[in-house]
Amino acid sequence: MSSIVVVGAGVTGMVTAIECARAGHRVTLLDRGPIPNPAATSADQHRALRVQRPGDPVMTAQMADARRRWLDLESLLGRRFFRQVGIVTAWPSAETGSLTVVDPEKLPHVRFPAGTVGVLDPDAGVLLADRFLDAAAAWLKSHPLVTVKPESPVKFVAEHWVSLVDGTALGADVVVVAAGPWSRELVDVPVKLYRQTMVYLRPPADLAAWWDHAPGVGGLGADCRAWLLPPGDGTLLKISSDLVCRHVDDTNAGDATTWVDRLLTEPILSEMDRYQVVAAKECHYAADPDTGGALLNNVGPGLWVRPACGGSGFAAAPLVAHTIVQAMEATG
Repeated sequence: MSSIVVVGAGVTGMVTAIECARAGHRVTLLDRGPIPNPAATSADQHRALRVQRPGDPVMTAQMADARRRWLDLESLLGRRFFRQVGIVTAWPSAETGSLTVVDPEKLPHVRFPAGTVGVLDPDAGVLLADRFLDAAAAWLKSHPLVTVKPESPVKFVAEHWVSLVDGTALGADVVVVAAGPWSRELVDVPVKLYRQTMVYLRPPADLAAWWDHAPGVGGLGADCRAWLLPPGDGTLLKISSDLVCRHVDDTNAGDATTWVDRLLTEPILSEMDRYQVVAAKECHYAADPDTGGALLNNVGPGLWVRPACGGSGFAAAPLVAHTIVQAMEATG
């Protein structure tokens, strides 16, 4: 049995804590706020889980594995949080090859860019993020090998060592830092910070039933970089675009009004003006400054850092946890 301290109780931290406990290790889970923390970057109504990555069989296999692990977590936690609604991506009509094509006319309330058709990823869907975080927190709090410590801000970390702001020092065989954009404040790993605007909509009453069975859709907007996640199971319709994703220096809140207005002018939905804007949210994520993707750094035998998640960090969290646990078992 090893001892593990996990810093950050977002999706990566919680899934890692769960997998470590399932493997028989003693876990301490820390967060600077409550657990689950509504201010965490993982907190949201829903996140996409895409499986198919056309032209990238390795990534497709990895995300199929991630999906399998999410279903395993559903069984473990006794809570449903994956909606297999499928995801349709707008694709150049002349380049579909052997992909499964969806006629845009079957999705009349979505505006597909000219010259595109839909390509279906039938195994994809929506992860109900807040529902998972609630279920994971409850499981961890009840597990005999896990100590959950909310309201425990961390001052610094090192291999095998975590120091809290209140002066408490925690030793461990392995420290995992999964504190989202704030990881860079604890470990010197270069990342690039982004802020992205999300808008949450309520469809008009006469379209509510249609949207309850709609897929997620990507590749939308004037430059094919917008996307939507459908409402359902208590969630709203969420839209966003890479157009409203920008590099920032910190997580301090800015004025979102301009970015919301810009997003609402994107050609994403038919009759956009019929949809009620319920909320807008500024989300932050960190990315590798060179590739724009995710980072998982094994700084040393006793320290792992997940400083950057790219744009799909939530869906990939079980893969990160598996990598860490596998490495621990190998060095045992």
